[in-house]
Amino acid sequence: MKSRFFILICIVAAAVVFAFASWLASSKAIGVGEYLFFAGYVVLQFVVLATAWNILGGYCGYVNFGSAAFFALGAYTTVFFHKVYQLPIPVLIVIGGIVSGLVGLGMGYLTLRLRGAFFAIATLALAVVLQTLIVNWQFVGGSRGAYVIRPNTIEMLGLAVPYIQYLFLLMLLLAAAAIASARMIERSRLGFGFATIRDDELAAEASGVPTLRLKLIATTLSGALMGMAGAPFPYYIGYLEPASAFGLAYAVNSIAMPMIGGTGSWIGPLVGALLLGTIQQVATVTISSAVNLLIVGVLLVAFVIIAPNGLVGLVQQHLRRKER
Repeated sequence: MKSRFFILICIVAAAVVFAFASWLASSKAIGVGEYLFFAGYVVLQFVVLATAWNILGGYCGYVNFGSAAFFALGAYTTVFFHKVYQLPIPVLIVIGGIVSGLVGLGMGYLTLRLRGAFFAIATLALAVVLQTLIVNWQFVGGSRGAYVIRPNTIEMLGLAVPYIQYLFLLMLLLAAAAIASARMIERSRLGFGFATIRDDELAAEASGVPTLRLKLIATTLSGALMGMAGAPFPYYIGYLEPASAFGLAYAVNSIAMPMIGGTGSWIGPLVGALLLGTIQQVATVTISSAVNLLIVGVLLVAFVIIAPNGLVGLVQQHLRRKER
């Protein structure tokens, strides 16, 4: 399937999902109301984060524990401009992506000579350093946090649309763009270069593959997408503090969702994020949000034992057996 046709499919799918969500929210018989958009926003946010993590962790094989840092960078970029000069959220998403991408490039330049557990620890250290800087930066709220008051509605095509629906639509489009980008990367020369690094980096270097350059591209793209996912977050939550922006849930879910879905392809993070994100939202409503990390841990252990290659790998293995 050609990339342009796949992009068109993503746009159509996003339009169908938004129309269906709007119908469900307005249906009195179902009674979900606006909560559907609040829950859906979180699930789509994790789709973007999981897809972004997979570019570096899945395609290149470099495990990144610093996802929360890039997410928080995007969020605090929005807080900064909210105080200096308020901009439309689409512009803030682009700026958040640029800031996080540049930090990802810098992090990659400093840490990508490390491998394995050493690289993972270095990315975790980055998150700790950035959180310390934010806690001590009073202009963006410091340890007290910052309020970002959103309007109740926004004008779109002459219609007053509830703001949460607007945020849901933006995250839906961002998720579609992230998925389309990941698929394009996977099937391009860039993706093949990433695969050589994942399979055998020393052999790739010996063959003339510019491994450092490719890894820098991967960290930049991954960081940019995570920052773009975090940029609308202050308008979603209304009050941003370091503990919420650098939350453990973002780092854990960004790793767990691709691993549960499958890290070898673009569809794995999508499947993992939809499955795990939906289960967490249901658990939040029916039990408590405190059990979310427990659910992630149990499912991650179960899938590592039962399906080490994730759901996508399990399905592919089953299809191979049928062909025999």
